[in-house]
Amino acid sequence: MKRRDVVVVGGSAGALQPLRSIVHSLPRDLPAALFVVIHVPPHSESVLPQLLTTWGKLPALHAVDGELIKAAHIYVAPPDHHLLVYPSHVRVIRGPKENRHRPAIDPLFRSAAGAYGERVIGVLLSGALSDGSAGLAVVKQAGGIAVVQDPEEALTPAMPRNALERVRADHLCRAEEIGPLLSRLVDVERPVVPVEAPPVVASEALPEPGGEVNGRAVYSCPDCGGVLVEGTEGGAPKFRCTVGHQLTEQSLIDGQQETLESALWAALRALEERASLLRSIGRRMRGVALSTAKHFDAQAREAERRAGLVRQALSATPEPGPERAAATDDG
Repeated sequence: MKRRDVVVVGGSAGALQPLRSIVHSLPRDLPAALFVVIHVPPHSESVLPQLLTTWGKLPALHAVDGELIKAAHIYVAPPDHHLLVYPSHVRVIRGPKENRHRPAIDPLFRSAAGAYGERVIGVLLSGALSDGSAGLAVVKQAGGIAVVQDPEEALTPAMPRNALERVRADHLCRAEEIGPLLSRLVDVERPVVPVEAPPVVASEALPEPGGEVNGRAVYSCPDCGGVLVEGTEGGAPKFRCTVGHQLTEQSLIDGQQETLESALWAALRALEERASLLRSIGRRMRGVALSTAKHFDAQAREAERRAGLVRQALSATPEPGPERAAATDDG
């Protein structure tokens, strides 16, 4: 029996209920450690460890940078920090956002695969967008097990659905089935003791922050405005800027939409302020030089016309991406 004693769990919107079901069914003496990333607002006060402890038999806590890994414990990523798994210990860092999230699921899955290889079980739960898909693919490449919540029962099905499109999952389960499955997959005959780690599974063709790869970088990072370089991770396209922000295709599309909307609102404000200023100057000039006043009035009308076009663009509902469309279709 292969030793499976490192369980990494990721989710977003709608993940709390399946997570509750999972921890409720795990035994007190589970010979494995669980690591959990749930997308939370950066400045929120997370009570997830308290909830997990209440819901199940295993103690849960916010991970502390550098602490040693213990079996039968649940380590939760604190708000605004990535949770990484290293041989024998965890790291909790405020590194660059991935897929516009911190904590993000991909760094947890990727680091666990690099540190423990085939000993890892990756579990992806309900959520929107595509965080976790690339990380789950890396878990599979390292010899680990991929478990995905059935999108048909997920409150927000886009995340598990996206993962199934990119990863050949070993188990597709309803939430109530995942806990008992984990208990079976974990090797109950051998305790979790961190040992010499296998080689780190690196992102394919993605440079380290500040590095370069061959290829043409033509996109801007929506988080910092830096240049994005396209590579792959887990066989899927991924983009990284020079300071380390990483995005999947869908995260980049959503980031561009937010950047575009912000730019349009700024343009609308500038055009309306310009029109107001030109109107004011025109009024003052009417008693001095009528032709000059008409010139300013004409410029004001042109600014108002352009502002109207921008406002019309802002009022139009953008086409939803495939994942958002799927989530909408499923209610």
